[in-house]
Amino acid sequence: MAPSIRHNINRLFGFIHKFNFIKRTLCASVPLGNKEASVDCRVFSGIQPTGTPHLGNFLGALENWVSLQHQYPLVLYSIVDLHSITQPQDPQQLRANILDMAASLLACGIDPEKAILFQQSQVSEHTELSWILGCLTSMPRLRHLPQWKIKSKQKSEGSVGLYTYPVLQAADILLYKSTHVPVGEDQVQHLELAQDLARIFNNRFGELFPEPRTLLSSTRKVKSLRDPLSKMSKSDPNKMASITITDPPEDIALKIRRAVTDFTSEVTFDPETRPGVSNLVTIHAAMAQISVEDAVSQARGIDTGAYKKLVTEAVIERLTPIREEIQRLSADHTYLESVLLQGSRKARELAAPVLKEVRHRVGFC
Repeated sequence: MAPSIRHNINRLFGFIHKFNFIKRTLCASVPLGNKEASVDCRVFSGIQPTGTPHLGNFLGALENWVSLQHQYPLVLYSIVDLHSITQPQDPQQLRANILDMAASLLACGIDPEKAILFQQSQVSEHTELSWILGCLTSMPRLRHLPQWKIKSKQKSEGSVGLYTYPVLQAADILLYKSTHVPVGEDQVQHLELAQDLARIFNNRFGELFPEPRTLLSSTRKVKSLRDPLSKMSKSDPNKMASITITDPPEDIALKIRRAVTDFTSEVTFDPETRPGVSNLVTIHAAMAQISVEDAVSQARGIDTGAYKKLVTEAVIERLTPIREEIQRLSADHTYLESVLLQGSRKARELAAPVLKEVRHRVGFC
């Protein structure tokens, strides 16, 4: 086949896939804060124990997690340490990171009495279901997912674990018959894989898994303080680019003071033409728990330099009690370990009967 024809056909298939993806995502999404949570609803989400959560994690995920535990009858939050080893990890540091993440989640407001907080690797059903689902997944299906494309390019060639990472993610979700999953924009296609695998399994072995729906957050994505065209990231080598939830006030003030803006002194909200200033407005509004319009109104009559002080005050006021609680919890490893152990037991009680049924349907027993 001529290269130009093959190229056009590939573009056509790509367009069809993208169109179907957008259509299915919109049809299978509900906004966060939806009050119509029935007794059958189950929420699952996970976070990797790779460094302290930053402001983007807090506003984009953790704040919503706290809210969801009060809205849904069954909520599971997992520290997904199995996912973290797709990149090299120092074993001692990983152990510490798991407890640090538990402390961070509890300090942000996750309540072990309302949500099941557990360590992924302590529930072995995750890996067994992942293998079974992997046998239902084609290699081309994984090859087109964004995480593999991005991270394998960064590492020249990625590991098998990185390649099959989305299948384990699907297993995490389906193992608990989750009906709703709060995800970031970069994970939506991975949730689509979980939906596909639920359908494939149900069609082949009989109805068992519900198709999970996305829970969409209304919070705007927090951008890097040094490059407002990119999202705030744990992996950013520039320490001035992100604010962590454990940063002391002087560090927060310095980072915001050096945040990239532009040469216009007036504070306006226009993400397209003024991404740096708009990022500060987003942070201010979210941390002060006001609207973007109110944030801009408060900035009327002051320049961006003075406005940065206003943003700094809002961030420090919101993060100080969280930072202090993390310090208190981090000193009590016994308590953190007991919370994760109790959560793992509860998770296993839910996971075991599901996997038992999967094994029977597949023909293992």
